[in-house]
Amino acid sequence: MKGTNLGEFEELVLLTIAALVDEAYSVAICDELEKHTGRSAKLGVVHAVLNRLEEKGLAKSKLGDATSARGGKRKRYYEVTHSGKVALTRSKEVRESIWRIIPGFNLEGSI
Repeated sequence: MKGTNLGEFEELVLLTIAALVDEAYSVAICDELEKHTGRSAKLGVVHAVLNRLEEKGLAKSKLGDATSARGGKRKRYYEVTHSGKVALTRSKEVRESIWRIIPGFNLEGSI
């Protein structure tokens, strides 16, 4: 397995896969990323990140059933692996620990 460090976009894609649960396929991932970030998510870039996440062992995929709506083509669905969950949790913990030490940025209990 390659390194498990997450880049920002890899983290966003992995979080999106987790959020979409059983509907995490490339187009849905792009749509959800655009909805939450306000940034355009190019399908080719998302595919490259999905491949990288699989290579790192942080996500895995399987083919769904063929549908007539897609001309018989099957969707590839993604899910977060245990290693992916660990990497996301670690990333969250690191970010939170750094946020807590920034003077004037401690927002715990603040509105």
